[in-house]
Amino acid sequence: MPGDFLGQFDHFPDLVWDGILAAVAIVIGLILKFMLALLLKKKPKDGRPAFSVTRSMLARLGKPFSYFLPLLAFNFLLPLMKMKDTVAPFVNKAVEILLTISFANVLIAVVKVFEDYAYHTFDIKKADNLKERKIRTQLQFIRRLAITLILILTACFILLSFNNLRKLGTGLLTGVGVGGIIIGFAAQKSLGNFLAGFQIAFTQPIRIDDVLVLEGEWGRVEEITLTYVVVKIWDERRLILPINYFVEKPFQNWTRTTADILGTVFLYLDYTVSLDALREELGRLLEEDPLWDKRVKVLQVTNTSEKTMEVRALMSASSSGNAFDLRCNIREGLIKYLQKNYPDAFPVDRVVLKRPSAPPAIKLMDNGIIQQETPKA
Repeated sequence: MPGDFLGQFDHFPDLVWDGILAAVAIVIGLILKFMLALLLKKKPKDGRPAFSVTRSMLARLGKPFSYFLPLLAFNFLLPLMKMKDTVAPFVNKAVEILLTISFANVLIAVVKVFEDYAYHTFDIKKADNLKERKIRTQLQFIRRLAITLILILTACFILLSFNNLRKLGTGLLTGVGVGGIIIGFAAQKSLGNFLAGFQIAFTQPIRIDDVLVLEGEWGRVEEITLTYVVVKIWDERRLILPINYFVEKPFQNWTRTTADILGTVFLYLDYTVSLDALREELGRLLEEDPLWDKRVKVLQVTNTSEKTMEVRALMSASSSGNAFDLRCNIREGLIKYLQKNYPDAFPVDRVVLKRPSAPPAIKLMDNGIIQQETPKA
């Protein structure tokens, strides 16, 4: 019988008995965690390190369960402890609070497991990743919002578990209306940022990995939070902007609907250059360059002046990064071609020099007077 079994330990001091139960609770919790880990562990087929939800659960839930399961076992063993009546309420309340916090930690880990699964399903590393970037942008906002709500609710549950704090909270709600209004005005900007983040997450003027031109800088969206956006500049700097910037100010988004983009190369050449030969060379350079996506290939004279003509080479690429490298390659290739085949095609300043007529002869007379002689025709 359980009573007879427990009666065998009546001779133990109360403190030792309670310590034994606490140790048993820790052991039970760790055994439960170990058994769950054994159930979830699966070797990948054919030795491939493919993503799996179970592997993500082991990584994300391992540490939270190390606290939650022993606390849960300790909570079940509390009635068997021989604590004094003055100590028991404090221990019960402490266990309740710690159990609430550890359970919140488990919920946050579950949210991250769902995020890992979504990130694996919607991989942005592929070429046409518009849909994936759209979903990832929403997921980042939802994940932060969910974690924030979990933390707020956890704090509320802990505070409401104290009767004194519950009464105090009711008195504050009825007695500080003016203070609440003042705080509301003070937090107006933060609330505006929060609503702007909500708007960006679902209307999506920007997404993760979008290519933007703003504040005179070119870069990619690296992170979108509830209050700010991090843009990774091409030279590895980070431009951090408040999230309402993207609601209030204009900016360029080169990947709004598609990553495809056109690139241009401008050359300023003399009128003697052969446009047909230059057009043929542009086609050859593009055909040999893997960065060209074979959509657009145009060479046109887009402007003229009294000294030069402006020649524009227009080409297409699958992304802005590829377009930049492609433009550099084509610009260098065309310059080398002109240097080799048309060295006189680069802009020159023409100066025509005419020989002046002979100046009139000057003769010194015997009386010291200078006389100018008119040259004979």
